[in-house]
Amino acid sequence: MTERKPPGVKWETFVERQIREGMKSGAFDGLPGHGKPIASLDQPYDEEWWLREKLRREEIVSLPPVLALRRDVDEVKAAILLTETEDEVRTMVADLNKRIVALNSKAHSGPPSTLMPLNIEAVLARWTQERAAQPTRPRE
Repeated sequence: MTERKPPGVKWETFVERQIREGMKSGAFDGLPGHGKPIASLDQPYDEEWWLREKLRREEIVSLPPVLALRRDVDEVKAAILLTETEDEVRTMVADLNKRIVALNSKAHSGPPSTLMPLNIEAVLARWTQERAAQPTRPRE
């Protein structure tokens, strides 16, 4: 528990005493990063360093809606090639198309959308071709 600063004692003296007592009691032993250089010490000062660090730690990605959906389109196209059934492919494309239509139907920040809903028949034809080109896999 942290004690309160007594009246009449300078802040500097009070804080230094607490640090000294913490060092004696081992409160600072084994802290993460002990003995390692500060990672960003040689970089220019950034006033928003704490915000960037928080976003990195929390793995928060802040993309404009169009760019996030473009990334998702690429991920879905890659996932479709690993899909086993035509129904799964149809479901994935239908869900993606709903998101594309929703994005295109309202104003948003960032770059303009040039995304169009995917043609399900073209996606299925490509999926069939890719599956035919792959060597047969034993069922698990």
